[in-house]
Amino acid sequence: MSSSRTDWTRSAIVAVAAAAFIVTISMGVRQSFGLLLQPIGRDLGIARESFGFAIAVQNLLFGLVQPFVAALSERFGIRRTLIAGAIVYIAGLLAASAVHTGDGLVLSFGVLVGLALSGTTFVIVLGAVGRLVAPEQRSVAFGIVTAGGSLGQFAVVPLAQALIGAFGWRSSLILLAVLVGSVIVAAFGFRGARAAAGTAPRAPGEPDWSLGAALVRASRHRHYWLLNGGFFVCGFHIAFVGTHLPAYLVDRGIPAAIGAWSLALIGLFNIAGSYLFGVWGGRHSRPRLLAGLYAARAVAIAAFVLLPLSPASALVFAATFGFLWLGTVPLTSGAVASMFGLKHLATLNGVVFLSHQVGAFFGAWWAGLLFDRTGSYATIWNVSIVLGILAAVLSLATRDTAAFPRAPQAALGAAT
Repeated sequence: MSSSRTDWTRSAIVAVAAAAFIVTISMGVRQSFGLLLQPIGRDLGIARESFGFAIAVQNLLFGLVQPFVAALSERFGIRRTLIAGAIVYIAGLLAASAVHTGDGLVLSFGVLVGLALSGTTFVIVLGAVGRLVAPEQRSVAFGIVTAGGSLGQFAVVPLAQALIGAFGWRSSLILLAVLVGSVIVAAFGFRGARAAAGTAPRAPGEPDWSLGAALVRASRHRHYWLLNGGFFVCGFHIAFVGTHLPAYLVDRGIPAAIGAWSLALIGLFNIAGSYLFGVWGGRHSRPRLLAGLYAARAVAIAAFVLLPLSPASALVFAATFGFLWLGTVPLTSGAVASMFGLKHLATLNGVVFLSHQVGAFFGAWWAGLLFDRTGSYATIWNVSIVLGILAAVLSLATRDTAAFPRAPQAALGAAT
């Protein structure tokens, strides 16, 4: 019986493929929102802080409701959660296409899309995938699914830019809503996944914790909080760059097309980064890999703002930062699984993801606020460098050892 868990079963392959596709669409559409900052701002007459605040609310709600949606997915199933999330996502995009005020943008882009993302992205699908693959395959599987988000960014962002140029931002949102409808079809790829918490497999020696007991144990685990701190910085970086990089480049005289291709290159290079960090996470210390990743982000940002800006330097930065973009996800998800096992992986990942989205809230909002007040993104770039160094230090102090004692046989097997 145990040997069958070490092979890639048909249900595992289908689930990984479905998860990667779902993340491709949901994250690809979401990452195109930065292209809308300037056209929406011009048409509605709103400042960058207003647009940034709408995206910030989206990120915050995405994180706040994620643990609850994850718990619901464990109770009612992955498929139902994904379908419900896709329907709300479509409603949010259609509502955004009809807005005429900043408040309407907050309700559509912020509230509806934020709620929808909690049911259609990483935490939900990784929780299902984590149950279907063997522990030694888990980091690789997480990396493949995470790479799907990058493929979506590479494929969907240029498509969104073309749609905006050809049809305007309102019609482009309607067409993107149609694309999100494909998530409903892909949700049936989890038909063989046992999503309920009561049927999830447990690691050798893992206690049969209730959800409440698992949350209490996590809240008292110092290294779990260190992991949360690092992931806060990850969210800050991603929301700031994803929302404001295209506008930053246009402000500096770089063509808008370069901004779109910069976001696309981030997605393209993160395909390799997510996969490789997933593979490396199965072979080396995940906290040390996270420390190296965050430190490399700080160096990349410093080089970008200090060197002369040109289309070439923008694209090189995008490729470099893209390689480091979401490699944190398989490493962090793998660390949570290593600490607390599989039974409540989706919910415990959801709590960590909340920290990520709180960081994203400040990254998206503060960038717009500081720009409106100073006319420059210089301060937020400097803050991003400092936070990258801080996250590297926190990660170096993290240990992802199990929060429960291993059985002697399991410990012996792990040693071999």
